[in-house]
Amino acid sequence: MSHTTSPQQKKILLVTAHPEPRSLNGALSSFALAHLRAAGHAVQVSDLYAMKWKAAVDADDYPGRPEGRLWVMADSEHATLAGSLSPDVAAEQEKVRWADAVVLQFPLWWFSVPAVLKGWIDRVFTSGFAYGPAVPPPYGEGALGGRRALLAVTAGARETAFSDRGIHGRLADVLHPVQHGLFWFTGMAPLEPFAVYGSNEVSPEQFAAAKERYGRRLDGLFTDAPVPFRPLAGGDYDHDMRLLPGVERPGTDGLDLHVRRRD
Repeated sequence: MSHTTSPQQKKILLVTAHPEPRSLNGALSSFALAHLRAAGHAVQVSDLYAMKWKAAVDADDYPGRPEGRLWVMADSEHATLAGSLSPDVAAEQEKVRWADAVVLQFPLWWFSVPAVLKGWIDRVFTSGFAYGPAVPPPYGEGALGGRRALLAVTAGARETAFSDRGIHGRLADVLHPVQHGLFWFTGMAPLEPFAVYGSNEVSPEQFAAAKERYGRRLDGLFTDAPVPFRPLAGGDYDHDMRLLPGVERPGTDGLDLHVRRRD
């Protein structure tokens, strides 16, 4: 893939997951693309619904695999290292390799990513590419180290429902499987998520304000401090991947145990 960039120009992969281009997510995705390109960055877009992306992992992802039962981890690693993955998966991996940052733009459905985006994650982040014995260890260094990552999320509920005492739980906890379990596990540095709440009824004034906030976050994609998750190899964990006693900040519990002090 031949892309020429200046020293100031960065390469960004924007992955979008909403079936309606005229939706709030569609409008925010279009804004992000225009904003990033206006800033001089090179941007590739994977619009998963427009691409008719196949969400389910199956044996067709690994042509030429050995006969017999499907071993997803082993077969995906073999196909990845042999260069025999299905063309759609291989093309998306090339986009991730090319990118200096990955932005996932999606609506929060049932406290998670839409199925098509989960399928993109499941199929693209194969063993041998994003994790496994042939790549650097996870949580910190990782196979995809050196990249930034941003979640841009819309949620129908109000912001207070996603607060520390909100009934939905903190947004950071809801998104932990992606922030920590995908980005940080593979070595990408996740930023604090960008979120638009009350997304089912957004006035023109609210949309203008959301674009202004989103623009600032996109401008800080390579300068804002990432979430300071603890690295696996940083001396905070034992050989069983358990946090050592006394390492945590006083009064910390739950998922916050795995975040270092934000100073």
